[in-house]
Amino acid sequence: MRELEGKNAIITGSNRGIGNAIVKKFAEEGCNIWAFSRKKTEMFENDMSGLAKKCNVDIIPVYLELTNSEDMKKIFREIYSTKRPVDILVNAAGIVNAEIFQRTSINTMRDVFETNFFAPVQLSQLVLRVMSRYKSGSIINITSISGLDANPTNCTYGTSKAALNSFTRILASEVAASGIRVNAIAPGPTNTDMIQIVRDKVGEALLDRCAMGRLAKSDEIAETALFLASERSSFINGQILRVDGGTK
Repeated sequence: MRELEGKNAIITGSNRGIGNAIVKKFAEEGCNIWAFSRKKTEMFENDMSGLAKKCNVDIIPVYLELTNSEDMKKIFREIYSTKRPVDILVNAAGIVNAEIFQRTSINTMRDVFETNFFAPVQLSQLVLRVMSRYKSGSIINITSISGLDANPTNCTYGTSKAALNSFTRILASEVAASGIRVNAIAPGPTNTDMIQIVRDKVGEALLDRCAMGRLAKSDEIAETALFLASERSSFINGQILRVDGGTK
């Protein structure tokens, strides 16, 4: 039996990086998925179609700008209309900013918070309407060690992830009585397209801080997400799990 057989998940940031790795891992474990992506491309459509056929699951591409609150509500009305339970929400979409505070405009900070914090908050609020009805569910937020550690150039990105960490803990305390768990994964630097933006600013200092001397693989973060989505983590709630290779 596959670990997520027959479960239904919403995964944001599904087109690349950590989000894409989680889509693949969950599909392999029998999960049906609403795969959220910002833009529609033929490559993404073909990848999702091929993965669904290979794993014998349903994968529905959903195209949405996560900062558009009204469009998000419309998408969820369509999801509600399917009458399927939403067992898992993975908030994996995010944007990075690696400028020092003095060089960062307030508008840029607002943009980062809209995607990294307010979008997951609204998605959680919407999905809880379904999860509360079924008295079960797992919400997994992909945050970052940048939201836990203090380092130069992380004032914008790091504080947006710190806010998401705090939201994770507080929401977990509110919805646990309804059978819903809320946790976060805080990856260290991970080998994705996004990391190059940070590398251009700070160079190889990223690797110097990691005891294992390498970047994380997206699949390693996906394995952690699978654990938090599965019954193996049934008594884990309100936690921020560092997956960072032993960051110094």
